[in-house]
This record gives sequence, structure tokens and C-alpha cells, in this order.
Amino acid sequence: MDKNYVIGIDLGGTKISGALADLDGNVISQCTIPTNAAEGEQPVLNRIVQVIENVMKDANKTSEDVKAIGIGSPGPLDAKKGIIITTPNLPFKNFELVTPIREKFGIPTYLDNDANVAAIGEFVFGAGKGTENMVFVTASTGIGGGAVLNGKIYRGNTSNALEVGHMTLVEDGPRCNCGNYGCAEALASGTAIARMVNEVLEQGAESSLRNYDKVTSYEVFKEAEKGDKIAAEVLGKALNYLGICVANLVVTFDPEVVIIGGGVSQGGQIVFDTVRNVVNTRCFEAMAASCRIVPAGLGTNAGVIGAVALAIMESK
Repeated sequence: MDKNYVIGIDLGGTKISGALADLDGNVISQCTIPTNAAEGEQPVLNRIVQVIENVMKDANKTSEDVKAIGIGSPGPLDAKKGIIITTPNLPFKNFELVTPIREKFGIPTYLDNDANVAAIGEFVFGAGKGTENMVFVTASTGIGGGAVLNGKIYRGNTSNALEVGHMTLVEDGPRCNCGNYGCAEALASGTAIARMVNEVLEQGAESSLRNYDKVTSYEVFKEAEKGDKIAAEVLGKALNYLGICVANLVVTFDPEVVIIGGGVSQGGQIVFDTVRNVVNTRCFEAMAASCRIVPAGLGTNAGVIGAVALAIMESK
């Protein structure tokens, strides 16, 4: 029997999303359930199994029809061994995730970190389609990334390459959640934008942002567009740091395209104009000129479509 379908699983701290798709990435069935991470390792594994069973049942397919299962998860993890080492919002500690799923269904199963999975999704089905060398950066609560080089995902020695949010941009900059100082994540993420604005407001600065009970990066983008000086200054500083981060990636990997996703990328043209200007200023002219900087193409479905793409790519 021909196996003409794959399953993608997007494992997150709050929900588990799954999809059964054909080998062209067309989704046949989908299912999303709460992760209920506080219940522990085995219950979360059971819920992943439940999602796999649900998408097969809804599509009227069985294990005999499915070529591979791809799973995207927060890291750090060991993609080769199929082990989640640890992650803040999930209960797993050195947990073998792939083996029990592979053994239960008899289907080849592949695990990768969620940023790599998003990068693979953009490469196969999104804004990176048709390229050979692309870098994906997601900037939202934190900053992450992935790279496809010469048509293959680049994982690095420990499966955790392109932790771009923890690239040091300022030696004595603000402390990052990772424990280091001056990381891109502490300077250019949505969380960093909100923190910087609130610090300025606490010093007594006049700003329309005082009209909000809570200020997030969304409000900063909104008020900057209306002409608020404080919002514009903070945003300019953060996006400049994001541009430096991207410029470092351009001179390191010489990609055809850098794709930017995540909540910060929803801030509009100012994001891409600023990043492009920094790249043009800081990179070799030939590298900057040959590299497009574009928004992600897969939107809110990126995680599960990326996991589908992972299954397709690894099972070829």
C-alpha cells in the first residue's frame, strides 16, 4: 500500500495541534487539544497520541496510510535521539518522546525544535519556497531562528543551532532570561520593547502610552504609528538591534532570503524597512543586495504546517 500522507504535531506549553496532510502539504484533517502540562510527562505523551489518533480517524486513514510523523517542540532537545532534554513550559526532563510514538503506531517519527520546524515549513511551503539557503527569525515573546543551508535544515552539533535570541549584541546590556547579558532577546523581542517603554514611563516621560493599563509591544507599535515620540524612540532602538541580529546572520550564512515571523513582524513595514536599512549599512554590499528580507508566509498555522513539512522532508 502506498503511504501518501504524513502527520504533523505542534507541541506547545498550552496546546497540542496536529494535522494529517498529503505529501503536497494539503491538510486533510486537524485537531487541537489543551496540553495540560501540569499533569506530567506520561499524560502529555498520551495526549499527543490522542491527537495522532484523532487526525487519522477524522480523515478515515490508518497507520498503513501514513509515511511519517513530524513533531515540533520547544527545546533544548536531541533531535537525533528523539529526546526532549528540558523546556520551561513542558514537564519533560530527558524524556524519550519519539520511541514510544514510533513503537505504538509503527510509523517513522521525527522530532525537532519549534524554530527549526517553522524554518522547514517556510522553506517547503512558505516564503522560502524555491530557495536553497534561507534563514528564519521569529521575534515575539522571545527570539528564535532556524536555517536551511544547501536545501537541508542546519541543526548543529547538539541539534540546537541558531539560538539567535542569545546572540550577544551589547556586552554589558540588560540581563536576559538565559542568564547572559545583552542578548538579542533582551534588546529586540516584544518583551524587550514593552520593558524598555515601561522603564522610560517609570522615569516620568510624557507619552500617550500612559493611557493604557498595560503596555505591550502591540501598543508601542500602535502609538508610534500615531506619532508618539517615546514609542517611536523605543521602537527605533529595538528594531535597530533586530537589524543588527539579522545583519550578523546575513554575513554568517549569506542566505538568499531572511524570513521574519512572530508578533514583532506584525508591526508592519517599519520593521522590514528598519531591518533592511541596518543590513544595508552593516553587511558587505554584494551579500546585502542579494538577500531578500520578507515576512513569514504561513501565519498562525506555521507550527503544525512546519511539522508536516518536517515529516515530508525527513521521509524522502
